[in-house]
Amino acid sequence: MQRSQFNPNLLLAFLVLLPSAARAESDTLQYPPPAEVKVAFLQLLDRAKVAADLKELEPTRSDRGLRYEHLDIATEESAPSRFERMPMLVVRPEKPTGKLPAVIVLHGTGGNKESMQPLLVDLAHRGYLGVAIDARYHGERSGGAEGAAAYNQAITNAWRAKSTEKQEHPFYFDTCWDLWRLVDYLTARDDVDPERIGMVGFSMGGIETWLAAAVDERVRVAVPVIAVQSFRWSLEHDAWHARARTIGAAHNAARADLGELEVNERVCRALWSKVVPGILDQFDGPSMIRLFAGRPLLILNGELDPNCPLAGAQLAFAAAREAFSAAGAPDLLRIEVAKGVGHAVTPGERKLAIGWFDKWLKR
Repeated sequence: MQRSQFNPNLLLAFLVLLPSAARAESDTLQYPPPAEVKVAFLQLLDRAKVAADLKELEPTRSDRGLRYEHLDIATEESAPSRFERMPMLVVRPEKPTGKLPAVIVLHGTGGNKESMQPLLVDLAHRGYLGVAIDARYHGERSGGAEGAAAYNQAITNAWRAKSTEKQEHPFYFDTCWDLWRLVDYLTARDDVDPERIGMVGFSMGGIETWLAAAVDERVRVAVPVIAVQSFRWSLEHDAWHARARTIGAAHNAARADLGELEVNERVCRALWSKVVPGILDQFDGPSMIRLFAGRPLLILNGELDPNCPLAGAQLAFAAAREAFSAAGAPDLLRIEVAKGVGHAVTPGERKLAIGWFDKWLKR
């Protein structure tokens, strides 16, 4: 009987392949069915609804054929007899003929609704009602703090909250609740067609788009811009750094609390799991994106975006293609990756977003 010969090259090849095989298995994580994911996300964020109690913050004005409104509504009771209020800007044609399609426009980290006004104006000139809000702890909801300072502090407070305290989710999730209440408000307006509501968001606003709109079918058309990604993939492939820097103060607070010398994968995993629970599994991009199947979805990403690494984003792209194909609606999905572009919105992407709404919301 001939004894087999040991081949060190085969062993080396096997050892080299092991990490790749582990990554491949990890990258094809099996998520719960979309219907279960939807129920779980809605249950996680569920809270008592309150009356909108609409207030006009400034007198309505008209200029060059457009009407401008500065309003706010209550979205939840934050403490006994105290309410979380969401300011918004609304721009629409001054004299519309019939009910209008509406597009919700969402800003990025450290931004505000006013930064979205140029797009609101463009949309209004094309016959839409455009509405932008301040996300939680941004703009008029920042208590006077600049940029993302109040947002960072809120995330830090949520991270440090004890189990006996109310757990806020200021990192994306609580703004999703506000967006669902905004859709309630829009569908009740006399000048809005409730069957023609769209949403577009940029960076943080884009993440809020693929979270909030995924589970709310009243949002008929969605465009997340420089936002679709896999949080889990970024942790497992050492590509979390740019995302952590967007709210650096909160990550540094978690680092100090955990006794780490620098922000690392352990810090990100602990912070994200506490403040945005589920974002590393069933509420991650590749899972949530499946819930859009059957509704027009335009995904706009940048090839070199460090916040949304392309290899991780491609997991979500693949999940979307599979879900739309299974739904018999592949034509309702479009994915565009801007070559050579980082975490930035190009004029071409802006044009694509407006064109997508024109295609699917206009009659």
